[in-house]
Amino acid sequence: MTQTVNPSLSHSPIHRTVLNNGIVVLVAENPAADIIAARIFVRAGSCAENREQAGLAHLLSAVMTKGCDGLSSLEIAERVESVGASLSTDTANDYFLLSLKTVTSDFQEILALAGLILRSPTFPETQVELERRLALQDIRSQKEQPFTIAFDQLRQAMYQNHPYAMSVLGDETTMNRLTGADLVNYHQTHFRPDNVVISIAGRITSVDAVKLVEEVFGDWQSPSEKSPILNLPEIQVQPQPQLQPLQTQQSIVMLGYLGPAVNSPDYAALKLLSTYLGNGLSSRLFVELREKQGLAYEVSAFYPTRLYPASFVVYMGTAPENTSIALQGLWKEVDLLCSTEISADALQAAKNKILGQYALGKQTNGQIAQIYGWYETLGLGIDFDRNFQELIAAVNVADAMAAACRYLQEPYLSLVGPEEAINSAIA
Repeated sequence: MTQTVNPSLSHSPIHRTVLNNGIVVLVAENPAADIIAARIFVRAGSCAENREQAGLAHLLSAVMTKGCDGLSSLEIAERVESVGASLSTDTANDYFLLSLKTVTSDFQEILALAGLILRSPTFPETQVELERRLALQDIRSQKEQPFTIAFDQLRQAMYQNHPYAMSVLGDETTMNRLTGADLVNYHQTHFRPDNVVISIAGRITSVDAVKLVEEVFGDWQSPSEKSPILNLPEIQVQPQPQLQPLQTQQSIVMLGYLGPAVNSPDYAALKLLSTYLGNGLSSRLFVELREKQGLAYEVSAFYPTRLYPASFVVYMGTAPENTSIALQGLWKEVDLLCSTEISADALQAAKNKILGQYALGKQTNGQIAQIYGWYETLGLGIDFDRNFQELIAAVNVADAMAAACRYLQEPYLSLVGPEEAINSAIA
């Protein structure tokens, strides 16, 4: 028996079905265009790696489409391209993702191919080596980018032994260490039906979509042992400056604060504060530090949605001679959030911006399949789409100030730039 949640019983336009083997199927019927998009999530990303194997989930996602039971890399590519479809894989901290898009008539064929790729990849040795070389090139090229250097050292200081400390690419040492056997072991451990969410949007009924998914995945059985529970280390807050002397044309000044996961009551307030501070040309940091003081080449803030404690980051690229004053300006603007109330108008403007961008991010079938599948994978449920908008709308000035005082007090500092400039900034 499958279990279906009728959208009329929920507040969501999504049909949610749980198959006998534990796969969650979400369907958004959208007949406007003759296209179907699907997102297949597996609840295992870089967080499920050992520290010594950082980059494993990334390498797996890169090699996944390069061979599966009975099909070579070229044959997979030909099957996808011969019908004008798209199929790709990716990995993030909290999940693995297979994305596909087809015209309606080809959806069954490409979903079946996705099932083969997901369930029985072969990880050909030559492809593993090729993708490892490409990953190593990416890792080396990132070492030449001041922003990436600053963010990497900030992340490692903030998260210590937690998997969030590492780039999804890992580093040269860990990437070189990975073997085909590691890929097989990771796949066998985490790729199991009770770890899978399949989110579909487009010109298809929920009944037909569930039937197709059952045809492709219905005989996939979970192992008898339970899915491994991640035993992640506790994160100790121990701010200390991270300095990286580098002969660059600009300094990168970055402050990081350990914030809460997405299921925290303070999540919405911090999401709003991040938008208010650093989202767009009308944001507080842009107006104060770039427009008025001319300090910033670029300035922004971000607070990603995460399953575990997330980092609230503000950063600026500035001329080396302005490193010290830029750091003071950045620090001051964050400190003001706790000591001075944001005006009601400014808070409302931030709400309008975040909710407007959120609405614009749900226009295509791919975006719709992505957002609902992501919420389900994070354990938030499909109603979080509506809940998120209500949570943002409900934040008041006092909530924003309280969240700032709770989380934005002890920054980690990361500086990258000419040695004299960064040393004088912390003197």
